[in-house]
Amino acid sequence: MRRNLLWHSTEHLRYEIREIVEFAQRVNKLGRKIIWENIGDPIEKGETVPPWIKEIIRDEVMKDKSYGYVATMGELSTREYLARLNNEFGGAQITADDILFFNGLGDGVARIFGFLRREARVLGPSPAYSTLSSAEAAHSGYAHTTYNLDWRKGWIPDLEDIENKVKYNDAIAGILLINPDNPTGAVYPKDILLGMVDIARRYDLFVLSDETYANIVYPGVETARLSQVIGDVPGIALRSISKEFPWPGGRCGWAEIYNQHKDNAFKAFVQTVIDAKRLEVCSTALPQLVLPKVYSDPRFKLHLEKRNSIYHDRAEEAVGILSGIPGVIINKPKGAFYFTLLFEKVLLNDKQTMHIAEEKIRSFIEESVKGMNPDKRFVYYLLGAKGICVVPLTGFCTDLFGFRATLLEVDDEKRKTTWETIKMAILEYLNS
Repeated sequence: MRRNLLWHSTEHLRYEIREIVEFAQRVNKLGRKIIWENIGDPIEKGETVPPWIKEIIRDEVMKDKSYGYVATMGELSTREYLARLNNEFGGAQITADDILFFNGLGDGVARIFGFLRREARVLGPSPAYSTLSSAEAAHSGYAHTTYNLDWRKGWIPDLEDIENKVKYNDAIAGILLINPDNPTGAVYPKDILLGMVDIARRYDLFVLSDETYANIVYPGVETARLSQVIGDVPGIALRSISKEFPWPGGRCGWAEIYNQHKDNAFKAFVQTVIDAKRLEVCSTALPQLVLPKVYSDPRFKLHLEKRNSIYHDRAEEAVGILSGIPGVIINKPKGAFYFTLLFEKVLLNDKQTMHIAEEKIRSFIEESVKGMNPDKRFVYYLLGAKGICVVPLTGFCTDLFGFRATLLEVDDEKRKTTWETIKMAILEYLNS
């Protein structure tokens, strides 16, 4: 072409959660059956949407309104409902004009970072969820700037690290948090959230909170939503029905915006994101029309409590099986449906292997792992030898070695066998 067609930051658009699929599919074609533990899709792993939710969706589909446009910012009655729901929690009060719907939170993240001034950086966690870290890096043209999640304290944000990063980098305009966290399954105590907001207040920043898993918090665990701790600081909470109904294919997410009228620069930024949404007209109508009916149904609370109890028990199971290997750290998740297993760096090297009987698979793995990050090398061997697909931790914007897996498998025997197989694979690999 006579002109370069590439955007300046394409090298930052990485999503290891799905990139590993391409490699796993090649292993599959060589004859290895794959157990998919890479992606957080409850439906794919066998979970079913409750019949009563399907009935609500079915009834809404029969109405002509679900086939038309809704308001650019989202269906007004749904935004009014969500504003009332937020205000019942206390803290920052909002109206329907503080809520903006997107076609899934991927769309929302792309727009929020896409219209942020390139020089305005958002400090995010490490490990980081790939959609957020890649979007922030791509908007700026530089590697994502991060603060540490301390695995020694259950993957809780390091407030001292956050403040030092903010204090000595005046390009930082916002702080990003994910609560409950993906990929670690950590849930942040209220005092940690208040500490992060306090830093934002003192340095004149906004806070962006991914609350995709806000309703997936295990029994006995306490936390807070951004609205409950934000005070008078500008902030945005990102919410979704993808993991809660669950309805990931519905592509329905929204932003709840706090204190936008208390800072002119923040207000102008929010308005720009809204204006950009108008170019698209609106987001998909059907899930927006369904949402209030599901959320307000008494069965929804029971639905969430049942799922949270199930994930809690699976977390106990996974940690119980995978604990006890010297140099391997696994913190029990407290929310969402993931866990992260961490290797001490000295454990891994480029000579370790697993037994792979099939020559064509062994040769493919041996050729593929040359020059690879140590944890990704382990993940590839796990795929070749055992057919289990997990995501290397270095794919989550961190230099720590490990992997993320899900707690979603509904078949109890298959799930337990998967954890036991992973444990035996780790021991084989480390002792090879």
